[in-house]
Amino acid sequence: MEEYFIVERAGQGEVIEKKSRFIAHVLPVQSEEEALMYIEKIKKEHWDARHNCYAFIIGRNSEIQRFSDDGEPQGTAGKPILEVLVNGNIRNTLIIVTRYFGGTLLGTGGLVRAYGQSAKVGIQNALVMRVCEGVSFDLRCDYNSIGKIKYIMGQMNISAEEEYGEDVNLHINMKKSDLKNFQNQVVDATSGKAVWGEIEETQYKENIEK
Repeated sequence: MEEYFIVERAGQGEVIEKKSRFIAHVLPVQSEEEALMYIEKIKKEHWDARHNCYAFIIGRNSEIQRFSDDGEPQGTAGKPILEVLVNGNIRNTLIIVTRYFGGTLLGTGGLVRAYGQSAKVGIQNALVMRVCEGVSFDLRCDYNSIGKIKYIMGQMNISAEEEYGEDVNLHINMKKSDLKNFQNQVVDATSGKAVWGEIEETQYKENIEK
């Protein structure tokens, strides 16, 4: 599975170019219908803006890609916004850039730069997460071992849901690439007493530093 990025929490950014305001709205979306709904919502909220240009990519393999210049010269608005998503390998994300005209024409290069830059600022202000190959499984251990296992998990930045009964059962979702190292450390720390459930492949999301 190829790694890619998603927006987990919406963000907003603004760029001012020769008194024109470019306000970027960055939103997580799961379908084209949801993206179009947000576009209409933003257009209503900013009914007095000159343009509401947008781009979105949906699908694990970027199956759906759309963009609109919304009256700006062709190729100066929607495409630069889309390129921010493509170049950042960001999917399931919609970016709408609202422009309030400041009275001065920016020219083709100025528009491309302003729309692209405002989209980047919006992404910087959103919560972006990396999606990569993951695994999920249950791990059961006794009370003498749980402290050692939780220490290893803390060192490897692994989280789990915990259930306490006769033994401790951990529901773990983690990066697949870290699995072998984790298994080796747990086996060593518990002298092989921990019991591993069936390991299933899944997706794993992690925060990234922007």
